[in-house]
Amino acid sequence: MPTSAPQPISVGRAAPAFGAVDQHGATRTLREFRGRTVVLYFYPKDDTPGCTVEACSFRDGWAKFRKA
Repeated sequence: MPTSAPQPISVGRAAPAFGAVDQHGATRTLREFRGRTVVLYFYPKDDTPGCTVEACSFRDGWAKFRKA
C-alpha cells in the first residue's frame, strides 16, 4: 500500500491529531488543549550546546508567548 510523505503545516492551520508522553510519563493529546493557544517546541538533540541555547531562549521569551 503506497503512502505519501507528510505535508508541512502552514502557520495558522490546525495541527494534526497526535499524542506524546509528558515530563511526568503521562500521555497527553493535542485535543486536550483545543481552544487554547499552544506552542509546540521541537529540537533535534538533548544536551547539545546549540539546543541548550535555543531552549534557554525559548524559556527567556516565555512572557512574550503568554501575551500572544
